[in-house]
Amino acid sequence: MTTTFLDLAVTSLQERFGDAPSTAIVLGSGLGGLVQAASQTQSAPYGELGLPVPNVSGHAGELVVGKLGSASVALLSGRIHVYEGRSMEEVVRNVRAMALWGVKRVVLTNAAGAIDPNLGVGDLMVLSDHINFMGCNPLRGPNLDSLGPRFPDMTTAYDPTLRAQAIAAGERIGVHLHEGVYAATPGPSYETPAEVRMFGLLGANTVGMSTIPECIALNHIGTPVLAICMASNLAAGLSGHALNHEEVKEAAQKAGGNLARLLQELLEEWE
Repeated sequence: MTTTFLDLAVTSLQERFGDAPSTAIVLGSGLGGLVQAASQTQSAPYGELGLPVPNVSGHAGELVVGKLGSASVALLSGRIHVYEGRSMEEVVRNVRAMALWGVKRVVLTNAAGAIDPNLGVGDLMVLSDHINFMGCNPLRGPNLDSLGPRFPDMTTAYDPTLRAQAIAAGERIGVHLHEGVYAATPGPSYETPAEVRMFGLLGANTVGMSTIPECIALNHIGTPVLAICMASNLAAGLSGHALNHEEVKEAAQKAGGNLARLLQELLEEWE
C-alpha cells in the first residue's frame, strides 16, 4: 500500500510538472516566505498530488516548482509532523516522492530552539548529525526493498560535501552558518527545562520536532541531504519566558531573508 501511494504521487508529479528539478527544499515552520523569492512558478496543493496535507499554522501544504535565480527548484511549503497524529509513512511520503521523482538532493529546513549559548535567535545552523528522541523511525515494519536496504548506514546522514558547500556559500555572502547537532522530540508540547539541559549534556545544539524522519527516509533511498536549522527561540528554561508558536513564526520570517540568499547562492553553484 505504501508503494502504491508513492507511485501515484510520483505519477502525479510527472504529469503536472514534467521532469524533476535538481533540488527539492522542505520549508519549515514560518519559512514559507521563501516561495515569494521564486519566479516562473507553477504550484499545486499537496492533496491534488496525492501527498498528505499538513494541518499546522505556518505550513501551507503546497508544492511550488520554479526558479530561484537561474536554478530550477521544487519548494515543499509545509511538512507533516508526528505530533499531528499522522503515520510515519505520511510524515516522509513527500520527501520520498521527491526522491523517486528524480531530484538529486533534498534540503530540509526547520525552526528549532537554541540550546547552544553561542546561538542567537535568527541564527542559522547546518546539521552535522542528529539525536532521535522521537520514539519512532520511518523504516519500522517490513522493509521496502525497492527503496533501500533493511539496515541503512547513518554515519554521514547529512551529506558532508553539501554541508561544506553551504558553509562556504554563507562565507561568500556574509551569512554565518553554525554547525551542530539537532535533537528531535515528538511534540507537540515544547521540551521542559530539564529535558533541554539533558539534550545539552548529550551534545545537542538545537531541539525541534521534525526533520529526522525525513533524513532517515532519504538516506534509506540514497538521496543526499542538507539540513539547515533556524534558531527561532531559546529553548525552554534559557529565555526567562514561556515559549509560543507565534514567536517561532515571527523569528522565521525575520531570518528568512538570510536563508533565501544562502539557498540562492547554493542553487547557483549546484546548477
